[in-house]
Amino acid sequence: MSKHVNWSGVFPAVTTQFNPDFSIDYEGTHKVISGLVRDGVSGLVICGTVGENTSLSTEEKISLVEVAKDAAAGRVPVISGVAEFTSANASKVAKEIQRVGADGIMLMPALVYSSKPFETAAHFRSVAASIDLPVMVYNNPPIYKNDVTPDILISLADCDNVVCFKDSSGDTRRFIDVRNEVGDRFVLFAGLDDVVLESIAVGAVGWVSGMSNAFPKEGETLFRLARDGRFKEAMPIYEWFMPLLHLDARPDLVQCIKLCEELMGRGTALTRPPRLGLLDHERNEVEALVKAALANRPTLPDVGL
Repeated sequence: MSKHVNWSGVFPAVTTQFNPDFSIDYEGTHKVISGLVRDGVSGLVICGTVGENTSLSTEEKISLVEVAKDAAAGRVPVISGVAEFTSANASKVAKEIQRVGADGIMLMPALVYSSKPFETAAHFRSVAASIDLPVMVYNNPPIYKNDVTPDILISLADCDNVVCFKDSSGDTRRFIDVRNEVGDRFVLFAGLDDVVLESIAVGAVGWVSGMSNAFPKEGETLFRLARDGRFKEAMPIYEWFMPLLHLDARPDLVQCIKLCEELMGRGTALTRPPRLGLLDHERNEVEALVKAALANRPTLPDVGL
């Protein structure tokens, strides 16, 4: 492969910022990314679920990679999501992402079509073979309907550049099942915010995080404490964080996370249709959670940030 990624730490699933007319605010997105890198995150995932990938054109996705690379300035890896209807289109987008300098891709199953297990595996295999970049396999069955089971992942062990598995199923047993079959063949990443500590305890070495967009220092600190076995120090932060982390498991997670980001002065809550803003009672609920969190914001232990 042409690139190496240090698959470790917190990689926020970066939001895409929009102007009032729903065009992309590239300057605002650059500012958001720069702030995350400044505050110590270990990597970036752009054009993922939280980045509203499926609401973006191919040209916009490529431009966002270029913005992220410029903002990261080589300090952290930039991984770009690939989510397309067909394997051929996914390969085409992945090649363009490679061309403009991404450090890797996060590949979703083919969208809309409910594939059989061998078809899901074939999709990942064909897209990975079309590029010279490391690939993170992204499993999120509640959102994308196709479940990348341990058996499917294990069947990809011969694909050299399929290197990482991000699981958002919430079932942390899968990490153990994979490791029991193929050892350390795949780097394991937590993909659901409210099971991150459990995921790290059973072998995850990274975390693609939604809520770390709003609270990057807390997210990276929590991760490093758990990684280093400092669970006694990590637990109070996890308990404080949990009401907000639960937002990552809601169907409207993008709206919730972007609102938290706005409340923290890090971005705007505007999403591109078909995603619409939260209803008043939902917005009030999220605002109350952030207010409570700020009223009891913990003092963070030293983890080297």
